Amino acid sequence: MWLFTVHWLACVDFMALSLLPYLDTESSNMGTTLSGLTIGTFAKAAGVSVETLRFYQRRGLLSEPDKPYGSIRRYGQADIARVRFIKAAQRLGFSLDEVAGLLTLDDGTHCDGARQLAESKLADVRGKLADLRRIEKVLATLVRDCRASHGTVSCPLISTLQKH
Repeated sequence: MWLFTVHWLACVDFMALSLLPYLDTESSNMGTTLSGLTIGTFAKAAGVSVETLRFYQRRGLLSEPDKPYGSIRRYGQADIARVRFIKAAQRLGFSLDEVAGLLTLDDGTHCDGARQLAESKLADVRGKLADLRRIEKVLATLVRDCRASHGTVSCPLISTLQKH
């Protein structure tokens, strides 16, 4: 009975331990950098799913660290920063192909190249905004026409869509 109790207590104590986040154990930077992260912890720290990380690895946006013999791959702060860079670029409307181009410029010394990519993206965004304004204008007119057509047999919106 005593052996069972000791074993059970050891299991309870083990289950109470938290390795999230798994911090670097060097005293010089303890608590300031994340390293040695498993892919699940890495995903959580980067704010994405494990599937997203695997997808980025397949696309060549994120390298897959070496796997030590008999162990698991570990990720660090630089990997987290790279994923955050990718997500920030996506929020600005860059496709993953465009993000790949930006990643080749991420050392900060290629401002002209980055500016050209941003100018191209800005032109795309402005074109989309112009398209959205045209769509808004047409839809507003159709909604107004629908409100004004009480008692008519044909809905102006449906009629317009059927004509085009």
